Amino acid sequence: MTMPTRPRPAPRRPTPRRRARAASTLAALLVTSTALGAGLLAPATAAPRPPAARPVQNRIELPDGFQPEGITVGRHGTAYLGSRGDGDIYAVDLRTGQGGVVSQGPGTPSVGLKYRQDRLYVAGGPTGTGRVVSTRTGAVLASYTFTTASQAAPSFVNDVVVTRRAAFFTDSLKPQLYRVSYAADATRASVRTVALRGDWIQAAAGTNSANGIAESPDGRSLLVVDSATGTLFRVDPRSGVARRVDLGGVALTNGDGLLVRGRTLYAVQNRLNQVAVVHLDARGSRGRVVRTLTAADLPAGATFDVPTTVAAYRGSLYLPDARFGTAAPTTADYWVTRLRP
Repeated sequence: MTMPTRPRPAPRRPTPRRRARAASTLAALLVTSTALGAGLLAPATAAPRPPAARPVQNRIELPDGFQPEGITVGRHGTAYLGSRGDGDIYAVDLRTGQGGVVSQGPGTPSVGLKYRQDRLYVAGGPTGTGRVVSTRTGAVLASYTFTTASQAAPSFVNDVVVTRRAAFFTDSLKPQLYRVSYAADATRASVRTVALRGDWIQAAAGTNSANGIAESPDGRSLLVVDSATGTLFRVDPRSGVARRVDLGGVALTNGDGLLVRGRTLYAVQNRLNQVAVVHLDARGSRGRVVRTLTAADLPAGATFDVPTTVAAYRGSLYLPDARFGTAAPTTADYWVTRLRP
């Protein structure tokens, strides 16, 4: 059985005097709580101002006589460069310009190089070799002899790209690429020669052909520039079949380092002191040169003197200036140029 309930009296409406008193009390509470919170949160002394942002380095100085060629960017804005002189690897903070040698060279050139998972894959130039260097310790984790280089059959292992599956090296004096698989123990990596064929025509003996190398926008092919003709090729990484990339009749004369970002290709044209900006289709089978970056596009304090390769960091391009032909390469000054595309 449900017991009957007594009806509740209707609530009384507050009088104007009560409304005013409530509002006054609420205001006092808000003032008190605000003052109390401010007292708890306020520091004993005024907070120091944040440090001023460091100025962007438009020209990053390298050691005298370093003779740079390749560049790649690793963790936290650290760029790595190889020396054509003795093969030293130099690391520099692109934010501050400060750096130093992190791996002593073998006394032979270090040319193109690329970073992947705390390792550098380094092209060995005329030695016909490549090596893997730890960015943590500077130790050489593995060395590979790709081909026997001799006066009768010279080799110049010039540049390298790291893809999802392997690292690929170009040889400027032989119509072939070198594929190095990834392995936890770099000494156990498999090495394979990929002969270039199809549309590929090797330059005359002693003339550089295959130079810069990058991955196509869809990741299925490799892009290789022939320095001798300025022709860009799309190469099947398994078969080595090369097909000319249709650039509408434009040649990438003196083509050197390549960098692909999305569907944009940056092609360094070393002795021309410029960078061609190419818009590619997804497969990398055709493209259009939409712009050419020259010294006129450089920020204040930056100069070009035969840039060779290119890397990107925070919306800027960084290019080492090799200064080919300088009178005293072992004592000359060298630098990295920053360029906003």
